Amino acid sequence: MTGWFGRFPAEVAARQDAYLVGPELRGLSVKVRAGAALDVKMYHGSPGPFEVSGRAFGRTESWQKWSFPLASSGQEGGGLAGWRLIRKRRRISRFQLAGGRVAAAARGPATGPGCAVELTEIDVGAEAYWSLGFEATGPAELLRGVLHDSAALLFAQEPPGQVDLSMDRCQSYAQWLSGHPAPS
Repeated sequence: MTGWFGRFPAEVAARQDAYLVGPELRGLSVKVRAGAALDVKMYHGSPGPFEVSGRAFGRTESWQKWSFPLASSGQEGGGLAGWRLIRKRRRISRFQLAGGRVAAAARGPATGPGCAVELTEIDVGAEAYWSLGFEATGPAELLRGVLHDSAALLFAQEPPGQVDLSMDRCQSYAQWLSGHPAPS
């Protein structure tokens, strides 16, 4: 996956996040990001399914995010009841809309409408998993087009072998963690 994804410039970073998995908060995702911020995301619905070149299937979702800086407590949510600590190694490629076309962007923060695509290796206990996520930003009327064109560039080359990017695997981290047993 990293070789397939590596066709585009990417920033690579590692961090630990703690997700609140209990009690279940329908429509909310709460995490402590790298021990430095409390992130709260509210789900605003799904405009529907999304399919790219017959190679990937998913569901577009609309989320609103608030982020609050935290003073370091040394706890980072790990070990507290209801929280799940996960380690991530993230590769983020950015695609930018310029001149009516979407193209791979240089590293760094977005400067206009675009889409960040994140390939993440996730360690939960001693097990490793992978996720692939897309986050389109910009004016509402451009989001679906930017998302589609960014995904089309990524999936112009078929993903490797046994990668399953089907609709039944499309879910948020919080959903996935709540259905994934905690490591013993």
